[in-house]
Amino acid sequence: MTVDAVTGSGGIKRQEAVMKRLVTVVTGGSRGIGAAVCRRLAADGHDVAVGYVRDADAAEAVADGVRDAGGRAVAVRVDTSVEADVERLFAVAEDQLGPVTGLVNNAGVTGPLGRLADTGTADLRRVVEVNLLGALLCARRAAQLMTPCGSGVIVNISSAAATLGSPGDYVHYAATKAALDALTVGLSKELGPDGIRVNAVAPGMIDTEMHAAMGDPDRARRAAASIPLRRPGQAEEIAAAVSWLMSPEASYATGTVVRVAGGR
Repeated sequence: MTVDAVTGSGGIKRQEAVMKRLVTVVTGGSRGIGAAVCRRLAADGHDVAVGYVRDADAAEAVADGVRDAGGRAVAVRVDTSVEADVERLFAVAEDQLGPVTGLVNNAGVTGPLGRLADTGTADLRRVVEVNLLGALLCARRAAQLMTPCGSGVIVNISSAAATLGSPGDYVHYAATKAALDALTVGLSKELGPDGIRVNAVAPGMIDTEMHAAMGDPDRARRAAASIPLRRPGQAEEIAAAVSWLMSPEASYATGTVVRVAGGR
């Protein structure tokens, strides 16, 4: 056996090891549920592309957490409603980490709390563009990359609002999440024959900084009395559900929306 043959054999094995690594793109990964998902997936052995739109320092801190857990990470600024940004997100992920095997469609916005009649058109447009169009663009790109490989997992972050409607708070947000549930069901049937699973997690009231961004930082704690479990959820509890859906333990689960909402 020549030296070249030995080196080649070792190179092939190393390539196979790299190719078998789990590489997951997480949008909206710099805070809240997205950050918790990145950390949990890193603990599960994923390399993670942390998508973020504004806070580069927060995104890099999450990426550092992934590295501390033994994974590889890259933070990528992306507005998921912009097609070119989505293309770049996946291109950087593949260039820096390897073939993408998973997507967590987490990026989302609510706009200010209030009745639909009082909501500005710009806010409506932004919610639809990020929550629905952004998810569609990311799912489409993931499908394009995963289909030739014959495997992959997509998890959409929906909301209990999709079925509750959220009157007086953000029915426009609820409407986009209901559309995301429809996307989950339809895309799972479309991609199932290609070996790609598509599911969703529907969080209830989760205690994250999102409520402060909506102008009501105490909203989650005030809602506790209306939740059967009498408390808001934690981002890590949503990350645990995502982790299961992305794992081999959920290998026969597709087209399902897992509700993690404390009984609401």
